[in-house]
Parts: sequence; structure tokens; C-alpha cells
Amino acid sequence: MTVARTNWARNVAFSAERFHRPESVDELRQIVGSGRSIRALGTGHSFNTIADTEGDLVSVAGLPPVIDIDERTATVTVSAGLRFGEVTAAVDRAGFAFHNLGSLPHISIAGACATGTHGSGVTNGCIATAVRSLELVSADGTLTSISRGDTGFAGSVVALGALGVVTRLTLDLVPAFGLRQWVYENLPAALLRESFEEVLAAAYSVSLFTDWRDDRINQVWLKSTGAETAPTTWLGATLADGPRHPVPGLEPEPCTDQLGVVGPWHARLPHFRPDFTPSSGDELQSEYFVHRSDTVAAFDALDAVRERISPALQISEIRTVARDDLWLSPAFERDCVAFHFTWHPEPTAVREAVRAVEAALEPFGARPHWGKVHSTEPAAIRALYPRFGAFEELMATSDPAGKFRNGYVDRLFGTR
Repeated sequence: MTVARTNWARNVAFSAERFHRPESVDELRQIVGSGRSIRALGTGHSFNTIADTEGDLVSVAGLPPVIDIDERTATVTVSAGLRFGEVTAAVDRAGFAFHNLGSLPHISIAGACATGTHGSGVTNGCIATAVRSLELVSADGTLTSISRGDTGFAGSVVALGALGVVTRLTLDLVPAFGLRQWVYENLPAALLRESFEEVLAAAYSVSLFTDWRDDRINQVWLKSTGAETAPTTWLGATLADGPRHPVPGLEPEPCTDQLGVVGPWHARLPHFRPDFTPSSGDELQSEYFVHRSDTVAAFDALDAVRERISPALQISEIRTVARDDLWLSPAFERDCVAFHFTWHPEPTAVREAVRAVEAALEPFGARPHWGKVHSTEPAAIRALYPRFGAFEELMATSDPAGKFRNGYVDRLFGTR
């Protein structure tokens, strides 16, 4: 398999001079140690230039696959290039689960952790909060590791690829559990405003989907550990009479089972099944995190500019993320509501819609997702992260020559 020359959405053509897919950690160490400018590539599911480089682009997908489950410590150690869909079934067979998964099981574990990717649930932290330790190749080619409790660990998990090339991660597990998934349609926005906290906490994981075209939420997806039945109406919404896709007009076949059919955690927490590609990449994505106490006000601010958002939009999703202590996590030190936007692949229209979203959410200190389309100024991002300066110091100590920097990192942190 060759290394991809573009990201998944094909809106970024990588500018690397050389592309590598090492088949061993020793080969990776040699590439890193002798290289001038290095960036690591997972599954390429970022929508901006975070993974780009003019030097050496290194895919970790060719490293020997590792899935090592330790029942005594309730952890799993995985090689960085593995996708969630390649790991979850083995974890489940051992009687364990990840506490949280993203919408897609197709993304790499290391990439998801490095960018603060998440699922939903008012008590569920982002995926990176499960990381207990990680192993990475440093700028000089040395293989190092860092564990929870070590100095700098909180800055080394959501690290944007700026500290080294991760080769393995050890993640905490929880006991395996089952879920039922229900979909409700046409939740009136007026009733949502009155019951936002109730709705967001109505299940283990809750997602609201809206096209911002009228005064309703198109769909509410409830992933529940509880009741075997669901009422036909709930807060003015109606229980779907068949499976649904979150994007209006698309067939539901790629989606995980609904209609209250019980299934294992890994077959319900994602919205999409691993044996289907939910799209061919014909989309762009943005996402912004605000404090959960600002949910209603932020929702109203977006609703006020919906005519500027909706023409570029396929669907928007609203989810929750519990606070954490990871320095560059978008949920650092605050419980969050995340407003996610899946756009049509039309860059000009998307730029205009993103400007409208960012202007609406600016009063709420919205933190953009590191791996998605945004235009938030670096100075504004710096002000949103209390430990931003500490991460700069960690980056300078770990990589004094700036081997793992690129244009994206330089824009955020200034040129070295």
C-alpha cells in the first residue's frame, strides 16, 4: 500500500518531497533521525494542513499491528496506525470497552487522540482521556515513552503531531456494555431550548442533527444502556419508524443499527459501520466547542445566522464532551457542547459559512477542532488555552530544531 497523496476529503494535496510507509519501528526511527522535516499521517481524516509537510510525510499504517490487552490493569496497547474498527471487536471479546468512540470507526487511534476527537455524552471525555501512556520516536530517532503522572504528560497526548511520531498507545478500558439506539425526528427548537440539559443527558450518548433551515432539530440519536422500549413521542419529537441516515435523503444502510436493537458498545457508539465507507470524502467539516453553560445562547446565536450557514451545509451535529486536563484538548477544564458542521465540498461557500459561524460563536470563546476547517486567528486560539504557553515550552524542549513543525504549527505558535 502506498502513502496517500491527499487527505481523505481530497481538499489538501500533500506537498511532501518524500512519502514513507515504514514496516518497523527501527525503519521509522531511521527515517525520523535522518530527516529534516517530519510529519506523521494516520488515516488522513483531517480537513486542513495539520499533517502536511514539505519534507518527509510518514504513514504509521505499515507498522506491525499490536493489540495487547492486559486484563489485570484493564488496558489495551495498540500500534498507532490501527483504526478503531480494527481493534474494538478484540477489546469486546476480552470483556472490555472504550468509554467513547467517534462517529467513524475508520479513523486511526493515534490521529484521533492527537487532535482531541470525541463522541458524545455529558460524562464522557474525549477519546484521548483514556490514554495512559504513549511511545513515540523523538527528533533524534530515539524511542521514548511517557505515562500519566509524568511531567509533561498532559501536554503530550493531544499534541498535534508536534512532539514526535507516536508508535504505540496504551488506553484505559471499561467493562463491556450493550447499547440500544433510538432515533427521534422533528424535535421543536422551542421545546429544545426549554429542555436542553434534559435532552443532552437523556442517554449514554446523545447527538442532535439539524440542517439549520427551520425551527426544529431534524433528528435526535439516543444511544442508551437502559429501557428496551421507547415512547412514540418525546418532547414533541416522534420516534422514527425505520432506520435513518443523519444526512437528509441518504440511505441508512451504512449506519449502525437503530430501532432499539441491543448491540455491543462498538456497534452502536459510532454512527457508521466499519464495513461501509459513509461517503467518498465528498465533504468538508468544521467543529467548535463552547462551555455547556452557554449552550442555549450559542444555539440561538447560530440560529440567528442560519440563512448564511444552511446553503453550504449537509448536516450539523450537536454533541457533548466532558471536561479534561489535557492542555490542548478543546474540552480542557470545561464541560463542552460541540457544534459540528458537515459542509458540501464547495470551498468558497464553506469559507463564507465558517466566517458566519465563528462570528456568531466568538462571544462564547469557541475553540475550533484542530483537524477541521476554521479561520480562527492564532492570537484568539492562544487566549482560549490557559496552558498554551506550557505546550510551547514542551515543544521547544522536545524538538528544539523544529523537526516536527510545519506551516500549520508555525501559524499557531509562530516561526522558530
